[in-house]
Amino acid sequence: MSTVTTWLVTGASRGLGCELVRQLVAAPDNFVVAAVRNPDSASQLHALRPAQGSALHVVQLDVSSEESIRASVPEVEAILSGRGLDYLYNNAGMSAQDDGFNFSYEQLLAALQTNVAAPALLGAVYLPLLDKGSKKTIVNVSSGMGSLTQEHGSAMTTYCVSKAAVNMLTYKQVRTRPEIVAISLSPGWVKTDMGGSDAPLEPPESVAGQLKVVRGLRKKDAGKFLSYDGKELTW
Repeated sequence: MSTVTTWLVTGASRGLGCELVRQLVAAPDNFVVAAVRNPDSASQLHALRPAQGSALHVVQLDVSSEESIRASVPEVEAILSGRGLDYLYNNAGMSAQDDGFNFSYEQLLAALQTNVAAPALLGAVYLPLLDKGSKKTIVNVSSGMGSLTQEHGSAMTTYCVSKAAVNMLTYKQVRTRPEIVAISLSPGWVKTDMGGSDAPLEPPESVAGQLKVVRGLRKKDAGKFLSYDGKELTW
């Protein structure tokens, strides 16, 4: 008898988030909750037809709002109908074109809220449901640009700072709750609205790699910084 695997994916209306949901529901036995800011306009999600044994539910969740994050929990809990949550996939994010001295203070705070504070709060408020799940996995989508040991130049300072911070969040989550398999995961440089047209990776390739990595995680991988192709990255 097959076992259904439960997923909550944030930032699921477009780009890598939508592709994650598409690949998950195309396979059997995945119960996916796709979290988006505006469910009514998430036409790509609503057009998906899950494979036999899989299910898709679209919920409202604005990662820039503490109230929205907290309000999503009882809704998701009701949708899961007694099941636990196996995977919390913190995919939502934002970037900015700036450098170390030329940046918008307001945009920096917004990036920290979306890219760091939201995954932190989501991990905290969904922890009881993760405790009920069999996989107990948190995927914090990061970036190689969050590594302090790689050369990135001066560009995209706000983005780099926020991704370095989310890597530390992963580290702290695992030190706080060692039984939770939390990882930072770089999707690579992907052709999306955020990544731009010069990126070498197409979304399906990145997502297929991400899911191979995520499905293969073991407890010994908790706290690691991994790439979509399975390589371990330096902090």
